[in-house]
Amino acid sequence: MRESSNPIMRGVIRDNKKDANGYATFGTGMAGAGQASMMQGQQQHAAQYTQPGYSPSTTSRSLTIDDVVTKTAMTLGTVIVFAVAAYFFISSRGTVDDQLAVASPIMAVGAIVGLVLVLVASFGRKQDNPAIVLAYAAFEGLFVGAISFVFANVMVSDVSAGTLIGQAVLGTLGVFVGMLVVYKVGAIRVTPRFTRMLMAGLFGVLALVIGNLVVGLFNDGHGFGIRDGGPIAIIFSLVCIALAAFSFLIDFDSADQLIRAGAPSKAAWGVALGLTVTLVWLYVEILRLLSILNSD
Repeated sequence: MRESSNPIMRGVIRDNKKDANGYATFGTGMAGAGQASMMQGQQQHAAQYTQPGYSPSTTSRSLTIDDVVTKTAMTLGTVIVFAVAAYFFISSRGTVDDQLAVASPIMAVGAIVGLVLVLVASFGRKQDNPAIVLAYAAFEGLFVGAISFVFANVMVSDVSAGTLIGQAVLGTLGVFVGMLVVYKVGAIRVTPRFTRMLMAGLFGVLALVIGNLVVGLFNDGHGFGIRDGGPIAIIFSLVCIALAAFSFLIDFDSADQLIRAGAPSKAAWGVALGLTVTLVWLYVEILRLLSILNSD
């Protein structure tokens, strides 16, 4: 694991005995906050079209599964394009310090603006706005590209970047497909109790991340040990991965509710946003876990 003279990024690449309190924790906090707010927004989104007084409009086409697939593909495609562009832009810099100096602002801007857009979409009831959804995808792509570069090229030195990122992508797709099968066969039913428990878990994780960051500021970078690369950090990452995986069930259920209610086709953008937020969080957590397991 390499050191950096960049004070912002140094926390990301500390050894296993020190807290990765830089953008590693920052990124997780943003993703966790985005997932929690998005889940609340999805409930409002579905309720908008499934409440007793709602009747489908005769002037607009009803939502179909093809709409969901198409809009989700467009949103994820935007994330991927901007992530790849950010990754190769950072890698084109000269030294490691130069690369980290470029990655820092890209990661910060992508995470902060992405979170703001999710909050606007969730609490402003603008999940159906394609401009907001695609703008979120673009900025989140910048964040994903930057954090992927840091994890794969700086935190880990014994495994190639392509291998580590490829494993994270395959792991993310595997979890997504697995949870889709679980939902389709009805192995886990999305009930109000299940939703409340999942929300409690999300806010609990978010509180831990924020608390870890605050404590680290006053304790020379040492927080609660959830990001120091040790056994506790591994367990915490596994908990985050589990919460992100179960969040897919909420996404799938929201899509089903909207389709059954005859919601307009534009509602597919809201479903696409929810799925993208979950996929990004899951990918980042899997990539983080892999970097911990493969670090020196």
